[in-house]
Amino acid sequence: MLFVGKEESIKRYLPQAECIYLHYSDSNRDEYDNRLDLKIPIISVLDRLTEKIQDYNHLTNVQVGLFRLEIYDFSERVFQEALLNGYTHRRYDSPGSIYVKHYSDKLVIESPGGFMADITADNIITHPSLPRNKLIAETLQRLRYVQRSGQGIDIMYREMVSMGKPYPEYTVFNDAIRLTLYSVLEDEGFVRFITETQDKNMFTFSLPELMILRYLFENKTINLSTAKVLTQQSLNEVKHALISLEKYGLIELSGRVYMMTPSSYHKVKSDVQYTQDKTVTYLKSKSLILDYLSTHDSINNETIRELCRCTKKQATSFSRKMRDEGIIEMIGKSTATRYKKID
Repeated sequence: MLFVGKEESIKRYLPQAECIYLHYSDSNRDEYDNRLDLKIPIISVLDRLTEKIQDYNHLTNVQVGLFRLEIYDFSERVFQEALLNGYTHRRYDSPGSIYVKHYSDKLVIESPGGFMADITADNIITHPSLPRNKLIAETLQRLRYVQRSGQGIDIMYREMVSMGKPYPEYTVFNDAIRLTLYSVLEDEGFVRFITETQDKNMFTFSLPELMILRYLFENKTINLSTAKVLTQQSLNEVKHALISLEKYGLIELSGRVYMMTPSSYHKVKSDVQYTQDKTVTYLKSKSLILDYLSTHDSINNETIRELCRCTKKQATSFSRKMRDEGIIEMIGKSTATRYKKID
């Protein structure tokens, strides 16, 4: 009935299978100025609301080389996946309706029923798919309206991240879920960087790789534990993503944290910012070494590595800079090399 039933039949036998669309203007975000009450087959709802959202959808052109990349406020692919997820995972024993609230800066989709089993907003990307209504999910897959099981969330996140949008935002209640999709394009530079890199190297970033790059673009450095929580991946999977990005020449290890390489910085930021980040790392390490030498006669390379959480090469670089600055002196050779503070 949800796919081929007539409107009258759905109203009579499945009145809860309703989708209500509300549009809000910027001048009044508390009261809607347009409403649609839809008790019609799922595919018809999808077509009607896709058309409705497109009526208000603003287009931004991002110049990427000789081409222009078209980015809409709300991706049709993301919205359709989100709406169909609402139909697939909602509770049909609840009298509540699915609501689609359309603002200029966000789309809010609310559906009855909380997450299944132990799914949370913190593991939704990687948790195995558990459709509450398996028959609906299988029918949508056969009709090719959704991707194969478990791919919908990945698609939404990948599309939003690669288009420079904020992550989909889930708010969970005991009896409902709210999904918010924001329209803002946060940084065109990141979009250009991702598009150009993929086109030039003829590959597609995985979602964890995209999320790590996005984080580095905003926060400069990332460590292993932060990357694990961010991507919702296992430790081995996160390591694989970081190693891949290193092989691409996009990130590098600096101590115990990763940062973008000079060539990557040149594309999305500036050489000055890269130098500033490297300088901050050195200044922090120098401070730690000096604190250690205030209570010890000398320090060796191994201790510097443990103290500053850095590689052997970086420890050597730090000690060389401090010697060049006349702060410490080297004593001994080879494995017996130590460094003392110059009084």
